[in-house]
Amino acid sequence: MVAATPVDREAALQEIRAGLRRGQQALADWEGGRLAVSAVPGSGKSTGMAAAAAIAIARHQLHLNRQLVLVTFTRSAAANLKAKVRGHLKTLGLPQTSFTVSTLHGLALTIATRNPELSNLNLETLTLVSPAQNNRLLRACVEQWIVANPDLYHHLIEGRQFDGEETEQLRRQSVLRTEVLPSLAHTVIREAKSSGLMPADLLELAQQVNHNLPGDVEDYDVLTIAAGLYDRYQALLSQRGWIDYDDMILGALRTLNDPDSRRFWQGRTFAVFEDEAQDSSPLQTRLLTLLAANPDDPDGEPNLVRVGDPNQAINSTFTPADPVFFNQFCDDCRRQNRLVTMDQAGRSSGIIMAAANRMLAWVNQARVAGPETPFRDQAIAPVPPNDPQLGANPEPLGVGLDILSPPTTQDSVRLIAQRVRDIYAENPDTSFAILVREGRQSQFVGSLLRDPDQVGGVDLAAMGLKFYDVGEQDRQTKVPEEMLALLKFIERPHSPDTLKGALRVLVDRKRIPTQDLNALAQAPEQFLYPGPLDAPPDTEAARTARRYCAGLLRSRLELPPYSLFSFIGLTLGYNQSELATADKLAVRVSQQIRNDNTLGAAIAVLQDIVGSERFTAVDTEDTDSLYTRPGQLTLITMHKAKGLDWDVVFLPFLHDKTIPGTLWVPPQGEFLGDFTLAEVARAQIRTYAHAGEHGQGDISDIIAAWEQAKHLKAAEEYRLLYVAMTRAKRLLWMSAAQQAPFTWSKPENVQPANPCPVVPVLRQWLSNSSF
Repeated sequence: MVAATPVDREAALQEIRAGLRRGQQALADWEGGRLAVSAVPGSGKSTGMAAAAAIAIARHQLHLNRQLVLVTFTRSAAANLKAKVRGHLKTLGLPQTSFTVSTLHGLALTIATRNPELSNLNLETLTLVSPAQNNRLLRACVEQWIVANPDLYHHLIEGRQFDGEETEQLRRQSVLRTEVLPSLAHTVIREAKSSGLMPADLLELAQQVNHNLPGDVEDYDVLTIAAGLYDRYQALLSQRGWIDYDDMILGALRTLNDPDSRRFWQGRTFAVFEDEAQDSSPLQTRLLTLLAANPDDPDGEPNLVRVGDPNQAINSTFTPADPVFFNQFCDDCRRQNRLVTMDQAGRSSGIIMAAANRMLAWVNQARVAGPETPFRDQAIAPVPPNDPQLGANPEPLGVGLDILSPPTTQDSVRLIAQRVRDIYAENPDTSFAILVREGRQSQFVGSLLRDPDQVGGVDLAAMGLKFYDVGEQDRQTKVPEEMLALLKFIERPHSPDTLKGALRVLVDRKRIPTQDLNALAQAPEQFLYPGPLDAPPDTEAARTARRYCAGLLRSRLELPPYSLFSFIGLTLGYNQSELATADKLAVRVSQQIRNDNTLGAAIAVLQDIVGSERFTAVDTEDTDSLYTRPGQLTLITMHKAKGLDWDVVFLPFLHDKTIPGTLWVPPQGEFLGDFTLAEVARAQIRTYAHAGEHGQGDISDIIAAWEQAKHLKAAEEYRLLYVAMTRAKRLLWMSAAQQAPFTWSKPENVQPANPCPVVPVLRQWLSNSSF
């Protein structure tokens, strides 16, 4: 590489800066200390970060032993950001070793494993817990906790009312062991550990809970139960030599607690730039702040730049992330004049940005998600006419915003198909997407679009338009787990757990109707082989479930282990790709059980495959470009759509039952009360976490915590809708059918449905607007 002269490099730096928008330039002008960047959708966060990183590397003459550390949320984002920074450095004639890009957990693991004696993490002896292993681990925690805490367990069985009837007691035991307590353990361990709370801390927090409840509400001392489950979990992790993702962060923090090690890592790190900061937990933020500190001035300002959008925080359902933490960081920086609002966005047409702004303002003002506002008060602004980045704020297709109210959900899909046909005929390079809230909606849409007769004769395939169903591809990755569940049932049909696991797969695959699986699984022999004196559930749904189970059990007598995979695939109604994945799985298993061709050996191999997460389904990819190709209609969930964009975005099924929806208490768990233990515990822990280290006062009681949980869910659902709306570049199409399914597991059973509260507000706004 030919080194650039100082004059040439300065000119190149100015050119890089000149290619940025106002907010991006403010980020690129950072010289040190803390900086918060709150960036609206489509504002070009990664473009601004890459340019700012290159400019900082050049200005501060960074190198291999004094690097800029860039942290992203996903591996694909890391690869994209790395490519952009490398491009700038090549232009500047600078070495490529002056920065690193990684996910936060990848960075933590690098720090932790360099000093295993400090972190207590050694990759040669430790195993990272995968989701499947975690499920088995949680079940083990539950069983151990039940044995050790019979009084608390009996209190849960009694619930708010119990007459002692034996069948009901068995049913409640099944619900607690397989649903309620595993869910509580999973939620609390994730929430508490990522907030820096260990079991002893959680037990201490339980003492601060307000227990002044009305007489008709049972106080189960939820956090005490949760602390016991968490303690068992930690003990089992230690016994088995396993770690989870939060252990990576904790291990890195233990490493940095050592003065010499901390000085080494801080000396190598000039600054930390964090992307998607709204998705960080308190524990992760603590690690980045410590790493970004100056080793010669530990109490001074860390060189920490955090870029994110609290209005796009949509991962609280899956992670302990909460926008309140990034909002607090932004507010702290604002008081020091260290907040940049990157509000100019070039992705969308003006009317789409205006609709998103209207939605945001109305939700905040109407307080429809509780007393706290779900959104940070920042509006998306168009870029100026002389924007340096080409293609900004494209012209809308038609008005650019359609809001419809068709008679039924099937009519919604038919109208989508017709709109796609008309636009595609004029411009076959248009990219389309249908964004849905849940997977069952995706299956409903996909089945209709594949049958032209169901959508007014529109044949997408005949038009040459590619249809890409992301959910169908994702379902292929579940094939090993489904095979494992059904094989375990075939091997041990008299186990309530294996029977319930098999029934759940059959329900998910829509082979049997949704029903109370605990009632079927509590007495497997009576359910599978009812005698004249037995009284198992005798509904049509239960009889259908029994027929499927009987067929699976017969297959063990008639087929070798290898052939069971194909039989199960056909039983579950797999499509061609899923059958190919099942066949690939069968080949893999049969190769490993050649010397022990038994069902038990096949299950052991399959258990290892599921736990190791090394199995790749047939014909699956997950690159962003695959989802957003021109001339393609992509069917995808709103959550997966974050970070992507399309020319035309369809948002059907916008009903109040879906967005904001309500927290749902499963009927089988209603004996505990009108709440779920997991959501109560989540809200109680977040009350503590939101208050920070110096928070004081009582933690919410069960009733107040449940109300808080409902507000948290509603706020996140509105942010999810905001994200979905801002994926559109030229046309945003929204609809709420007048009739919709009561449950999407039975889409044919429709009833009158109310729209999401935002829909009539936007319709009224659109009719009065000048667009």
